[in-house]
Amino acid sequence: MSRRPPRGEYIETDTGNKVARKATLVGTQNIMLGGKTVIQPEVMIRGDLNTAVSIGRYCFLSRGCCLRPPGRMYKGAFTYMPLRMVDHVFVGPGSIVQAASIGSHVHIGARVAIGEFAIIKDYVRILDGTVVPPNMVIPSFSIVAGQPARIIGEVPEGGHDAFELRDLYKTVGNNPQPAV
Repeated sequence: MSRRPPRGEYIETDTGNKVARKATLVGTQNIMLGGKTVIQPEVMIRGDLNTAVSIGRYCFLSRGCCLRPPGRMYKGAFTYMPLRMVDHVFVGPGSIVQAASIGSHVHIGARVAIGEFAIIKDYVRILDGTVVPPNMVIPSFSIVAGQPARIIGEVPEGGHDAFELRDLYKTVGNNPQPAV
């Protein structure tokens, strides 16, 4: 009989991050997790491109999504720039993110493509299947949809609680708690 405890589906770090064993994090020296972040199976984070990927607290990366820093030609050489994601960001399944920055309390739906150097401000909801073109700036409190993306509405006053991810964080991991 083995004395080792059984291996769970997730690795839990000292800062409360829950990383699925079946997630692919390449170049971990360039990936910074703020704490209480969930990375589900089949997620790919590209930190091997010699630039930082910074993820804040209470972020949730759904199954099959990909985070990749944006890149461009700079002084005759192709260079990758940092990808910065602040707090309480939900990235839906199958989404590809190449943004320069994503503010806090952002919900990115399923199968969304965010182009290089896009800037997404705080309290933004991007609906399923949206394609955000490169360099687009999405203002705070916007609801975005379409291919290419366009602003179709505003996040209503009082609708900010829907962006909180603390309860979702508790439902994932080796010892999940039921949602309240």
